[in-house]
Order: sequence, then C-alpha cells, then structure tokens
Amino acid sequence: MKYNRFKPILPVAALLMLAACAQPHMAGKESWRAQTDIPDFAADGRLAVKMNEKGSYANFDWTYQNQVQTIDVNTPLGNTIGQLCQDRQGVLAVDSKGKKYQAATPQQLSEQLLGFALPVQYLHVWANGQWVANAPYQLLPDGRLQQFEWTITRSLNTDGTPKILLLESSRLTLRLVFDQMEYARNADAATQCAAR
Repeated sequence: MKYNRFKPILPVAALLMLAACAQPHMAGKESWRAQTDIPDFAADGRLAVKMNEKGSYANFDWTYQNQVQTIDVNTPLGNTIGQLCQDRQGVLAVDSKGKKYQAATPQQLSEQLLGFALPVQYLHVWANGQWVANAPYQLLPDGRLQQFEWTITRSLNTDGTPKILLLESSRLTLRLVFDQMEYARNADAATQCAAR
C-alpha cells in the first residue's frame, strides 16, 4: 500500500536522477597539468562574451589540426560571421565579406576587431586542462587556474572532454559551451591557415 502512495512521483524522481548524472562536473586542481603536446581536435558549441554588463552570443566551430587553430564564429542560423586562424606564420581574421585582418599577436587582432583582447593563442591549451608552459600560473583551492590575468574554470563531461570553459578577467568574461569535442587527426589537414 505504501508503494502506491509514491508511485506517481517515481518517474519524476527517475528523471531528476538521470538529469543529475548528465550534468558536467567541475574539474578540480588535479585535472590541471603542465603543457605538453596538444592533440588534434574538432569541437563546436556556443560562446558568450560579456563586457560592462553587455553580452554577445554566437555559435562556434573550432579545429586544431597540424598546429593550425581555426575558430569560425557563426550566427544561430549557421552563417559565418568571421574566422580567426593562427598558424606558424601568425594570426589572421576574415570577416563575413572576405576582408582579411592581421596583427602581430592574437590579442592585438582581437582588440582591433572586437575592442577587447582575448587570449586566443592559449584557448586550446586551457580547454585541454593544461597551463601554458614557461609562464607563471596559480591553482586556486576551488580547482580554478589563474594565468595571464585570467581565471579559468573547466566543467567536464563524464568522458573527460570539456563541457564548459569559462575565462574571467577584470574586464570581461568569455564562456564556451561545447556541444562536442572529438580528438582525431586529419591527415589531409592544411599546415597553414586556409585564408592565406
């Protein structure tokens, strides 16, 4: 008889338990390690930038192949707003009209195009749970990493791939939410930015 009293809430309880299991978990201090070779990957998801209480949102496609990092920023409908690419020759961006922009560093380029400096050249390192080699860093008690005036938080899926990468500075916040990240080497991948 007692079972019948709880029977209506069992499906709800089961759904809540499944949802809890599916939530990403915060990566602790032990998940960060010194920089080594970064494996090739392809990822996509959504990004949000917040500065002075104003936010911008977009989707992203991100590849890191043959040490060439390419980030396409897209509208929710899939149209490419712009592309940022870094290779051994430097960094360049291409807008939706095909106009190319170049600068000496990724920070200078993002400052020129967006009005704020993003640490683009380190994103693939931090997303993979590493601190940038040969640079000061600090691991905070709550498991976050501090480096280059950024505080970095990672949330992971159960398979260890990143679910959320959150970067916070005194000026802005950058949040990447990954729909998927697959580690695979593309033997046909270019060795320089396609826009060159």
